[in-house]
Amino acid sequence: MILSDYHVHTNFCDGKSTPEEIIQAALKLNMQDLGFSGHSHVKFDEESCMSINGTENYKQAVNNLKIKYDDKLRILLGVEQDYYSDLKPDGYDYVIASVHTLFVNDNKNFFHVDYSPEMLCDAAQKYFDNDFYKLAELYYKHESDLLNKIKYKNKNIIIGHFDLITKYNEDFKLFNEDDKRYIDAAFNALDELLKFDCIFEINTGAISRGYRTSPYPSVKILQRIAEKGGRVILSSDSHHASTLCFKFNECEELAKSLGLELVKL
Repeated sequence: MILSDYHVHTNFCDGKSTPEEIIQAALKLNMQDLGFSGHSHVKFDEESCMSINGTENYKQAVNNLKIKYDDKLRILLGVEQDYYSDLKPDGYDYVIASVHTLFVNDNKNFFHVDYSPEMLCDAAQKYFDNDFYKLAELYYKHESDLLNKIKYKNKNIIIGHFDLITKYNEDFKLFNEDDKRYIDAAFNALDELLKFDCIFEINTGAISRGYRTSPYPSVKILQRIAEKGGRVILSSDSHHASTLCFKFNECEELAKSLGLELVKL
């Protein structure tokens, strides 16, 4: 079993556990690598992200913990950099690049694609004539531009939950992920990102929180990544110490069955 997890949130952002609590849980699991990845600051919605001052405190805290636990655990300092983050991703060992928010109506309004099914459905009705495929096309347009927008040059860059828009779409209850318009939008974005030397995560966060029974991204998208020679990494998107390496056994088997190369940082 792979015992390295790089998508982990603490109480510096919207996580529930302190870094120390997470490290103690990691040691009990005999983990090899632990990467912290606080949500980067976005000025229009500070509820879930690190504050500006908190970002510096987070960096200092994790760097101190690297030294403290150097002989027991390899700790990495990362950040989950949102498309609309207003701080540069400087001083990190790696970056998780993600899209959580879409602006609409000439940038007068925004909504989060992963906040609640009610918010997503309301946005589809108000801004896209209840056409989820139009919404998906805008989401994947942002995904395709993610690495150009973030401008992170380090080789350690991970694409976070590539199809986050499907968080509330278990059993295709909102839209059909086999529809050609959806597939075209997703694959076009995927192919654009694959031009960079980036890594796609297999993310179990929505499973641990009870929204899905399968990880991000979907098997169809993972198959496309495999066909294009892309690389993947396992991520729990943990917001609590108890969910580190969540269902990594199953995801490791899934990756192997698809011929995907699993990597570590």
